[in-house]
Amino acid sequence: MMARTYTGENITIGFDMKRCIHARNCFLKLPDVFDPERRPWVDPDAASADEIAAMIRTCPSGALTFARPNMPDEAAPGINRAAVLENGPNALHGNLVVAGEAMSRATLCRCGKTKNPPFCDYSHVDAGFVATGEPPASGKDAPGEDLGEELTITGFENGPLEVRGALEITSGTGKRLHRGTRAFLCRCGKSKSKPFCDGSHKDAGFQVSGD
Repeated sequence: MMARTYTGENITIGFDMKRCIHARNCFLKLPDVFDPERRPWVDPDAASADEIAAMIRTCPSGALTFARPNMPDEAAPGINRAAVLENGPNALHGNLVVAGEAMSRATLCRCGKTKNPPFCDYSHVDAGFVATGEPPASGKDAPGEDLGEELTITGFENGPLEVRGALEITSGTGKRLHRGTRAFLCRCGKSKSKPFCDGSHKDAGFQVSGD
């Protein structure tokens, strides 16, 4: 499904359904703008462009984007971050390149059940996935020299996600777990050292395409 755009007087809103995790963040914060019961469900003129842009910056999956006339697009934060969410995905925010596509926000599956790899599609809920959002620290604290450099995320066939570039991994509540320039993140759901890969995908017979 192609991403759709909704153009208003002062802002254009983009929506990529395949990346949406249905967190309802947009509706709960700006129901006049985002109403799933309405067609079209997005009204870009129902609030100020500043309000809409501020809300979209909090969209965890990056399914929502915005563009404003004569203004720069959304900027990535100064530090690339991956937050480990309780019983859910890894939520990334930064200067990201995921499977060759540039973006600033993405939620990446770690339960192994998504039908839209590497992105989360909320399959962890129906699967009853259980994994703490407060895992122990890795003990590695070696930040890159350029904290805002490009962070590339590549999926290995039948294996983990490799992240390359300066990255800080935190718990869901923001506690630092790891800093480094390369990590392998579990996406089969079976690792005993989540969020990191420990090779469990091999014994589990995990199957997923590479990217």
